[in-house]
Amino acid sequence: MAGPYHVEAFTAEERSTLEPFVSDLEAPAFVLVNLPQVTAAALFARYSRSSKSVRRLLLDEFLATSDASRGVQSGAGQARASDLFGRVLAEYGDDSVAQLAGVHVACEQVSQLLAKLIEWGRLASYLEQSTRYIPFSDRRDGHYRYHRDAELLASEHARTYVTAMDGLFDAYCGMLEPLRAHLDATLPTEDDAAARRRAIRALSLDIMRGLLPAGTVSNVGVFASPQALEQLVMRLRASQLPEAQRYAEVVNAQLQRVIPEFLTRLDRTDRGVAWVEYLRDSAAAAQRDAAALPVEPSVDTQEVRLVTWTPDAEDRVLAASLFPDTTAPIELLLSRVQSLGDERKRELFEDVIGVRGNRRHRPGRGLEHAEYTFEIVSDYGAFRDLQRHRLLTIQWQRLTPALGYSVPGEVEDAGLGAGWRQAVALAEAAHDAVAGAFPEQAGYLVTLAHRIRYVVKLNAREAMHLIELRSSPQGHPSYRRIAREMHRQIDEVAGHHNIAGAMRFVGAADVHLPRYAAEAAGPV
Repeated sequence: MAGPYHVEAFTAEERSTLEPFVSDLEAPAFVLVNLPQVTAAALFARYSRSSKSVRRLLLDEFLATSDASRGVQSGAGQARASDLFGRVLAEYGDDSVAQLAGVHVACEQVSQLLAKLIEWGRLASYLEQSTRYIPFSDRRDGHYRYHRDAELLASEHARTYVTAMDGLFDAYCGMLEPLRAHLDATLPTEDDAAARRRAIRALSLDIMRGLLPAGTVSNVGVFASPQALEQLVMRLRASQLPEAQRYAEVVNAQLQRVIPEFLTRLDRTDRGVAWVEYLRDSAAAAQRDAAALPVEPSVDTQEVRLVTWTPDAEDRVLAASLFPDTTAPIELLLSRVQSLGDERKRELFEDVIGVRGNRRHRPGRGLEHAEYTFEIVSDYGAFRDLQRHRLLTIQWQRLTPALGYSVPGEVEDAGLGAGWRQAVALAEAAHDAVAGAFPEQAGYLVTLAHRIRYVVKLNAREAMHLIELRSSPQGHPSYRRIAREMHRQIDEVAGHHNIAGAMRFVGAADVHLPRYAAEAAGPV
């Protein structure tokens, strides 16, 4: 390759050996292919402590002792990699090497409660089965799709639990078609009839999701590093939810088949076992301390409340945004910005934000110097969507019926409200009957329409992403309303007009058929 980059020389035999495993033999940037995850990760781990190139390391240390021609199936370099991880990861505790591989894990038949525990980790990517496109009306092995806890079903509460859960699903299934027909008859016509039908179907599922219980099982796809997956297993092991504890062992067993070299610490008494005990003990202590506080339970359901914010956020954002292009200390730069007039600050804000063509044009990290903490009370369905934003801090309280629920207006208009309330009343009574003996499993009986209280702390850059994304017209009305209210309070309560103004793609208008425009563009 011509130009300023050195081209490493390889013999014809070496080139032939390397060729199946690298995308290019000469370019300074290339991709590793056809290698076991453990070999690729161990290769990069050696990379940090060697003067050799990756291609030379691969030849000298990993392919020399394997049948390279057969690639992954041969376990190319795997013996060397296993030895390396045994020393570097398990003995030296160098966690960074466990971030150098990636694994796709399918987590199927998990309750909504367990899905939120799986998605707690920041350093992973998640894709959850949608309640918008998939009706949860089918039966598997003769049962609706909800978690059947073995211990609960072996108890005296089994009939109460099953009857209430079946009642929710019966109501869900029975209302889907009448609601769809009502929407079809009452919503305006559109140019594209097929897109309108698909959008009405999605809207009816969106509305009816509130009747699904938190015990509804779904599928979650996870892509993560071995380090994140190790943390996932420990987090589930430490959980108070029995389903999570059992699922931890299911996930661990599968990971041990694929990346055992990365998981050598999980079952060591002084490592993984001690870490899980620490998580359990600290959680139990916090629970005891919280119970001892003289705080009365509250049923306040104010939806969005901006609790705290950075008072001089806009000055700090400007100072941080200008900092890389100056030679001044940050506090001196901040004092200079503070001395400017409001009009000059507004002009500087326009410059550092730039001309945003769409919501994916995101300004730089200067916006991360402004922070906000919101307390939110929303239905559990909206919480599920907001919780998946990983670049924020979110903590939530136990899901119970205490904060009540609401019946969607469309359901009332279709004459289905009484059936909705009847099914929920049965589930709430079952929750109260079960909660004493099974406090964790009782949450399965709470619906996605029930409210939950949670706290969200985020910086202005992530707030821009969340608010603009979740207020878009195709979003669910419950979280669209929350996103717009967060934006209003940043502007009017915190008084951060420039930050709020930088969020130029906040969806303001309500639409009668949220998914129509997307469906008209073509079904996925």
